[in-house]
Order: sequence, then structure tokens, then C-alpha cells
Amino acid sequence: MKLKFISIVTITAVAFSGCMTSSQGLVKDNSYSRTQNGSLIGGLIGAAIGATKSKNHKFRSALLGGAAGAAVGAGAGYLLDQQANEIANALGTGVSNDPLAALNPNRSIIVTKGENYVKVMFRDSMMFAVNSDRLQPSARSKVIKIGQLLKRYPQTTAQVAGFTDSTGSYQYNYSLSKSRATTVANVIRRYGVKNDIYAKGCSYNKPLVPNKSAAQKALNRRVEIYLYNNSSDAINPCRAN
Repeated sequence: MKLKFISIVTITAVAFSGCMTSSQGLVKDNSYSRTQNGSLIGGLIGAAIGATKSKNHKFRSALLGGAAGAAVGAGAGYLLDQQANEIANALGTGVSNDPLAALNPNRSIIVTKGENYVKVMFRDSMMFAVNSDRLQPSARSKVIKIGQLLKRYPQTTAQVAGFTDSTGSYQYNYSLSKSRATTVANVIRRYGVKNDIYAKGCSYNKPLVPNKSAAQKALNRRVEIYLYNNSSDAINPCRAN
């Protein structure tokens, strides 16, 4: 019976995640890895729940539970994958699977996909003037595009985080980073978005590189927008995960 149960979970997960391809670099991401992982996790949980429903019908219950769980998990993952591709396309870039992309100073916008979120990173140089929390016109147009997309996904929770370099006091940088994140969140809200949107200031916490040179400090100054299907998946963007 244990062998049958394991086989059910495996078959269910494969059935809902089959024919996936991986991609690297700045391209439209067809891997839909969150769809695949959501299907697998959902299948495992659903099958486990189903197997406990009935002593006499464990096999049948596990099959049904696994199928239902895989469908739910795949659906949630698909939404994240779809949003990542749509946002990248709207911003004139691609989805990056390169963990070193954030260290490339020539990349002003980077769209990545985490396990439970989509992240859009904007370089500070394109967003704000020095010591200012007023969005530059070109940056405002980019933020508006994200707001327009969120209208199609009202269930998505958005979290905006601001980051500075280490020049000046922690408190000053905290206030500036929070003000910048709030500005971005408010621009999104002004265009009729009903999504839950939160702003957080991270000061010079979680630097991408040491703050030892002007070039390194420029990499650390940024705004990140996280999109979640469920608010319970939200992370603390100011801490390394």
C-alpha cells in the first residue's frame, strides 16, 4: 500500500507539471517552475490528506486528493509565472534566472522569480535624484505599467522596499528609503489599483555588495517590488533569506 501511495503522488505531480523546459538569462521564461513546483507540493499535500480520509478507500482517496492538490498548486504557481513574463515584457526586459544579474551596473531593471513571489528591482539612478523621494518621469511611467498589470490580478499582494547605501546615519537612510518606497506604492495606488500594497524602508540593510566604493554604493541603492499570490508568503525584504 505504501508503494502504491508513493506512486500516486509521483504520477499526479508529473501529470500536472510535464513538458516543462528551462531557460537562462534575459528571455521570456517558459520554464513555469512555480507551476511545476506548486503542482508537486500540492499533489503531495493533497494525496496525504486524501489518504487519511478513509481506511477502506485510501488508494482512491489519495488519488483524488493528489489530483486536486496538484491542480490548486499548479494554478497558484502559474499566476506567478504569468505575471513575471507580463511584467518583464511591459518593462521592456526579460525574466532573469542569473543570480549575478543584480551586480551588473548596466541592468537598470531586473525581473526575477522566487519560489513564492515575483521581484522587480529598479536601480536608484533611474528612479530618484540624490536625496530625493520624487520619482523621475521615466521611472514613473515604468511604475504605472506595473500598476496597470496589477489591475488584472486583484488577488496579488504588492510589497515595495527601498534600499540606500551606507552614506549618512542609519535613521536618515531609513527615512529616505521608506519615503521612496511609499512614493512608488502611492503611484501604483493612484491608478485605481485595489490590491493590498505595503511600503517598507530598509535603510542600508541587505546590501548587494560592500559599501566600499561609489560604484558599489550605486548597486546597493535600489527599489524592489515583490508580488505575492498570498500575503502569508510575504518575506522581510530587509533581511537576507
